[in-house]
Amino acid sequence: MDEVIQVTQWLSSITPRKKAKLFFFTTHADAPSPMVGSNDVDTHEETQLPLATTVALHNFKNIDEFLKKKVNTFSCYNVIENEITKTDYEYLRFYSACKYLDVVPPFLDLEKISAIQNKFEMTDEERDYRLLLDSADLVLEKVCDSLKPAGVSQMWTALRKDRNLIRGVKTIDIIGFFVDPNPTGIKECLFFFIVRFLQKADKINRVNTNRLERLIAQCDESSSCEEGKTIDFIIDSLRFYPTELYPFGFCLIMCVIEGRDGAMQEIEKTLEISRHLGMITHTEKNPTKETIELVKKELMKPKYQFYSSFTCWFMSHGDSNSMVLADGETIEREWFLTSFPNISTFQLKPKVFFMVSCRGANKFSLKGDEFEGQSATCDYYDIGSALIRNRMLDITDSVRDISYVQPMMDTLVAYSTILDHLSGRANTDGSIYVDRACVLMSENISRGRSLTEILEHLSQDLHEILQETMDEDRIVYKQACHYDSFFRKTLKLPYTRHPKEDVHSAPQ
Repeated sequence: MDEVIQVTQWLSSITPRKKAKLFFFTTHADAPSPMVGSNDVDTHEETQLPLATTVALHNFKNIDEFLKKKVNTFSCYNVIENEITKTDYEYLRFYSACKYLDVVPPFLDLEKISAIQNKFEMTDEERDYRLLLDSADLVLEKVCDSLKPAGVSQMWTALRKDRNLIRGVKTIDIIGFFVDPNPTGIKECLFFFIVRFLQKADKINRVNTNRLERLIAQCDESSSCEEGKTIDFIIDSLRFYPTELYPFGFCLIMCVIEGRDGAMQEIEKTLEISRHLGMITHTEKNPTKETIELVKKELMKPKYQFYSSFTCWFMSHGDSNSMVLADGETIEREWFLTSFPNISTFQLKPKVFFMVSCRGANKFSLKGDEFEGQSATCDYYDIGSALIRNRMLDITDSVRDISYVQPMMDTLVAYSTILDHLSGRANTDGSIYVDRACVLMSENISRGRSLTEILEHLSQDLHEILQETMDEDRIVYKQACHYDSFFRKTLKLPYTRHPKEDVHSAPQ
């Protein structure tokens, strides 16, 4: 059959809603850069104009043309060995989006996809199409699905009121002020246009979504949300790191075996739990400084940009500042912790480190005859999964105690700034940190959110604010706050707002 006819038939079989989503996933906002075959040309026309004209005209012609062009490009594309090109990246994204939406063209060359995956040095586990989907885009898709056409229309109205943001943007004028988002697929096109516009304007990314949240917050809940959804629910979905679908992330396990009894069991346990959580895992036994440098170099390869999170287990002997490697050499813990987060492939993605080593020789000792002979160093216990419970310790009630507590337990220490840095103040209003913390806690007081959620949002909010020193130099800077948590339970804010006291009234 003629290829033009095949493409036409394929497009005619896709619903308008799926066409909008396929366009959205294919025009991924955070494509890696620099890439072979990429340049600094503004892709505004390619990513926003088709959406704008579709909304304005209620016609999917331009999106169809975009998808046709993609298919034709891939059809003519010759996979070049070794070099990873922009087209390689787009081909994988397009294929994964088609697979996810169940609209894979029957004429798509799967051998080319395999050849591209070879260039990325992907293992068998990494060839799962779900790895290639961007988790942040999947979260945004769910937000869109939770909104009615009226809700997206209200977001559009709110966006149009921000004249400083939209001034001079032609695609905004193409759509116009009043929009009918009710025809099938138009709601999706309008929502995805808003998202891509905010991303291109550097107002939101996969972590910073405040600007989008504020647009959603202005919607009328009774008319804007699909059945069973609320404005709070939709905004909450943007308050988590996007880690949708499989795999949950990449897990690196580094374990010094020499001179450490039980080290192999540590590896087995961490391997099983990481796989149980849906991570793709790599293990390094007896790491040295050279090993660590090689691993860091490996993690800089382009394929790791497809992962949505990074977890590292590092298990060794250590002291207050350093960790002992397999060859007896030591590395500073601080150096290790600060070097891995700088790897570009995991920027704007959650990175979790489990540092398993001694940090000194002091002990919090419990004294008394009732504690003699009590130990939790043998047997196994059930943590709920038959896949991993056979390797876990059996912690019985006889070795549990709640009367003696480490002084720092159940404590959360929140700092307005990081070590050796300024804590900003407004000229007449005092600490900016205190102001933003009070505002956010006040806004969330009826939503039942935890204190740590508020502090995480505060960290994002405060770090977006440009501040200026009050001295002669007038230096512009950003402030970063942080907290150390020793919580054993979640602390939620009150569900009800306490009325303000009348200072003029006499006590009853």
